[in-house]
Amino acid sequence: MEIKNIKIQKPESINFILGQSHFIKTVEDIHEALVSSVPGIKFGLAFCEASGDCLVRWSGTDDAMIELAKENAKEIGAGHCFIIFLGEGFFPINVLNQIKAVPEVCRIFCATANTTNVVVMNVGEGRAILGVADGESPKGIEGEEGIAWRKDFLRKIGYKK
Repeated sequence: MEIKNIKIQKPESINFILGQSHFIKTVEDIHEALVSSVPGIKFGLAFCEASGDCLVRWSGTDDAMIELAKENAKEIGAGHCFIIFLGEGFFPINVLNQIKAVPEVCRIFCATANTTNVVVMNVGEGRAILGVADGESPKGIEGEEGIAWRKDFLRKIGYKK
């Protein structure tokens, strides 16, 4: 068995969601969940089929995001994983619950714009995602100034009133 670290390749500002499902129907059902949740959403989706032809299946509404999804899914190569790249200005918070509600979705590993590394293990016939390293390690404990910044930031971007 070999453990490998795979860095997600993407522009800095682009958010993505990495998860696991159990059926080829995932591609169409996640596509439908995304377009019915956020009108005009730009995204690319890729899914690593784990039986039959074992292809990277894909869909989406934005060619650049579709290419990112296909390339990263192929590099991860873990059975039944899926990855969604959201176009500029679209965020996981607006679609994550709808994706989790798709019947085929088993788990979400991460939803982020941070630098992310996926830890995979080759197990002979296939690969498994062991986990993800999302962003950087903490550099300290939040103080009063940090609390004030956080509260102000959330209001500035419209997530709190």
